[in-house]
Amino acid sequence: MRNFTFRNPVRIIFGKGTIAKLGPEAARSGRRALLVYGRESIKKNGVYDKVALSLSESGVTVVEHPGVRPNPVLSHAREGVRKALDSACDIVIAAGGGSSIDEAKAIAAGAAYRGDLWDLFSGKAAVKEALPIFTVLTLPATGSEMNQGCVITNDETRQKFSTASPSLFPRVSILDPETTLTLPAAQTANGAVDALAHLSEGYFTTSDRDATVTDEVVHALARSVIAATERILSDPRDYGARASMMWSATLSLNGLQSLGYGGISFPSHAIEHSLSALYDIAHGAGLSVIMPAWFKYHLEHDGPERLEKFGKAVFGTGNAEGTIGALEEWFRRIGSPVRLSEAGVPASDIPRISGNAMGLIKLWGMDYDRAAVEDILGRAV
Repeated sequence: MRNFTFRNPVRIIFGKGTIAKLGPEAARSGRRALLVYGRESIKKNGVYDKVALSLSESGVTVVEHPGVRPNPVLSHAREGVRKALDSACDIVIAAGGGSSIDEAKAIAAGAAYRGDLWDLFSGKAAVKEALPIFTVLTLPATGSEMNQGCVITNDETRQKFSTASPSLFPRVSILDPETTLTLPAAQTANGAVDALAHLSEGYFTTSDRDATVTDEVVHALARSVIAATERILSDPRDYGARASMMWSATLSLNGLQSLGYGGISFPSHAIEHSLSALYDIAHGAGLSVIMPAWFKYHLEHDGPERLEKFGKAVFGTGNAEGTIGALEEWFRRIGSPVRLSEAGVPASDIPRISGNAMGLIKLWGMDYDRAAVEDILGRAV
């Protein structure tokens, strides 16, 4: 087990009726908020009205920045930075899923940086400061509500890159499971896949395989995600399952899932970012295509040990091939694609996808060449 330093400063306020606590929390850091959200969902499910009321009662003025896309884009984030600066916003609030939270983080960082926002994602500059960030989570998936990272797609270059900084930890995140009760089945499935991907990346790529406690955290969270998802798809109004899923997804990328692991990387994410950048498919749908393909590659190059351990603990399988099969079967059962064609991506585009993926792979310092990426993609045909 490797040395580590762990600190997570995010204050989580969890449970029914907790959106009312947003205003008092936000008012401690600022009085003029840029409210970042998607399109109509938070107005249909009542989240918008609750957020607006809580902020108003606490004396926080709101400047709205709606229209965040499911894969948030640089041009819209740049617009948000200009709006925050022009309106003298001193805090940024995201209401929505990981896309809204990620764009809110990008805007918060961009408002404190005098260069071009893309510099902070392309490796030209580091995020050193940001406006205070607050979140109201409505879609469990990315874990962005309790971590220091965010992802943006450059809609001109079709590059989907990330950045991270302690400045990007939200001050407070409100997690009210009732906000998720009306989520469509596809979004529930996408969130579950994303959470499983976050858990598996470090677990399978670590160079130190003697971190038993972290392995067990991963196993338990994976089982929780799977069980909660099945309950939700059976009964979308199951509050207990929604609550379990919301907290499980948050814990799946808040740092706990990789403590003590060494030399970890995110190959499935790096390759999937190319898919969603080029085809604008849902991140979770792209991951359900890439993950089993990467597991097959992992089995061939690294052996069966981790797949056997994960499969036994999570699916009750007895061998590596059975683990991969169980994962694919579960993805199909929840309605998520497992082949490129099922996601509307032609196999003939594999060279284009791999070429795009290499930009992020190099930026992240991962030991994959283009041939390896095409090998992985070929296993998803």
